[in-house]
Amino acid sequence: MTQPVHFESYSPEEPTRPRDPRFRAMAISGGLAVVLSAAAVLLPAPYVIEAPGPTFNTIGEVDGQPLITVEGRETFPPEGELDLTTVFVSGGPNGQVNVLDTLRAWADPAENVVPEQLVYPEGTTSSDVQEQNAVAMTSSQESAIAAALSHEDIDFTEELSVAGFAEDSASEGILQAGDVLRSVDGRRIEDIDVLRSTLADAGGAPAELAIVRDGAERTVTVTPKESEAGGYQLGIVLSSTFDFPFQVTIQLDNVGGPSAGTMFALGIIDTLTEGDLTGGRHFAGTGTIDSAGAVGPIGGIAQKLVGARSSGAEFFLAPADNCGDVVGHIPDGLTVVRVETLDDAVRAVETLGSGGDASGLPSC
Repeated sequence: MTQPVHFESYSPEEPTRPRDPRFRAMAISGGLAVVLSAAAVLLPAPYVIEAPGPTFNTIGEVDGQPLITVEGRETFPPEGELDLTTVFVSGGPNGQVNVLDTLRAWADPAENVVPEQLVYPEGTTSSDVQEQNAVAMTSSQESAIAAALSHEDIDFTEELSVAGFAEDSASEGILQAGDVLRSVDGRRIEDIDVLRSTLADAGGAPAELAIVRDGAERTVTVTPKESEAGGYQLGIVLSSTFDFPFQVTIQLDNVGGPSAGTMFALGIIDTLTEGDLTGGRHFAGTGTIDSAGAVGPIGGIAQKLVGARSSGAEFFLAPADNCGDVVGHIPDGLTVVRVETLDDAVRAVETLGSGGDASGLPSC
């Protein structure tokens, strides 16, 4: 019987031919291209990536300990959640990211990619960032305590001193770093709000400042400059020293920067007052705050909105000056309320916590 031929394994012999040297060159070039392409995506990229970070309930606990504790004053354990929100930042001094990381972040609508030089001045080190964030966090906590106590009509003292000067400052050469501001146009400077309102009322007229320099009292005159927003400014960076009537401690590790001030202040108010400010509902938010209760803008709010909703927040308190960054980035199921002051924030939480309608509150 004739046996079948399995053609898939059959190959007739052919005369051996010399291999074309071009084939070897092409193979080497192709392999090199693959290696270089793989290496390229792993090379450091000059970008910073901002991603949603964790949230922390300011009226809750962190690692089994209350985030806010008060000693020397009656407190009322609150219910609900008042979350501060964070942004996880990678790249630059925080540890370089590579091209692959950057491409992945560009493709993720919840993340933001920013050129490194727009975030960190050249030469900034990881230690610099940590120190700046720690100082900003400490300052925001003190300002939050002051704002909360002011809201509750609890007396404390605040001393303002000159920490530095803005560019093209009206005060440089007249005031000095370390000068303590006592009064302006005869009004005792009890807080930053007194200074602001007095300058505004004077409409740009020269301001007479009573100061203490090197332990000696003296009087100087500074003519404020009008800002782009229409206010009048001395062009100084202020540092505040507070003396509070009782101790408020905010315990939160590995989080830096000034943007939690508003949520700290709300947490302190809820802790000091009877009843639940939130009505047991879940709020989140962000914003710097000064001792007078003014809420200021922050960075990374789009990522904070995502982080807030991921943690289950129903409502988000956003600084008014961040509204342009909020529009188009609000996750489904999250209601955003615009706030300019701590009073606005308290009013919003009280209204929504008691079952009120969000439509009556300002939004972005």
